[in-house]
Amino acid sequence: MARNGTDSAKAASVFSGLYAITADWTDTDRLLHSVDAAIQGGCRLVQYRNKRADASQRRAQASALLQHGREHGVTLIINDDLPLAIELGADGVHLGREEIALYGGLSACRSTTRAEGLALGVSCYNQPELAEAAVREDVDYVAFGAFFASSTKPHAAAASTDLLKRADQRWPRPVVGIGGITLENAPSLVAAGVDAIAIIGALWDAPDVAERARKFTALFVETPAHRREE
Repeated sequence: MARNGTDSAKAASVFSGLYAITADWTDTDRLLHSVDAAIQGGCRLVQYRNKRADASQRRAQASALLQHGREHGVTLIINDDLPLAIELGADGVHLGREEIALYGGLSACRSTTRAEGLALGVSCYNQPELAEAAVREDVDYVAFGAFFASSTKPHAAAASTDLLKRADQRWPRPVVGIGGITLENAPSLVAAGVDAIAIIGALWDAPDVAERARKFTALFVETPAHRREE
């Protein structure tokens, strides 16, 4: 697992390919079954995110996912909740600007995650300056989006694939793309140099989650980094 930003090669190998973000399901059995299917399809990176569950259920679901993930070599990132990530000993935490402010700023967050052995990913939306600051703090990956219309965040600011091409040249960190990504539009992000694609609806709403995960994962095999657009 990537535990800090000093091992950039290791971080790049972990934060790549299909990055599955869980749906807002309170049915834990359904959640675990679907994540297991994604793992069968090749997914090795999961973010636990649930905006509907209360604190007790989030703890129970995240704990179950962490245990399941450890059995299958999956990296589990906790969305927004730094105390929960620390409590459970998760592999990392993903924070947006509101959470970064809540926990005392980016520098304080990075110091905490480093001390706790957690990887740290941050949302940079469509703002390169946020990525600049994040890289200065040695975060493990940066996420940009939304690249396409998103039902999860319909009012999210739009990001351009040009941002990915610049990121690949400017920031020595894995770059995650998010926002309305489907099998049809994902190839444009892979070609632009994104290291991982964060998927919610296009994965979990599929009639066969394992097969859909295989198809997303295959995009990175079919379009290796050295063949992506300059």
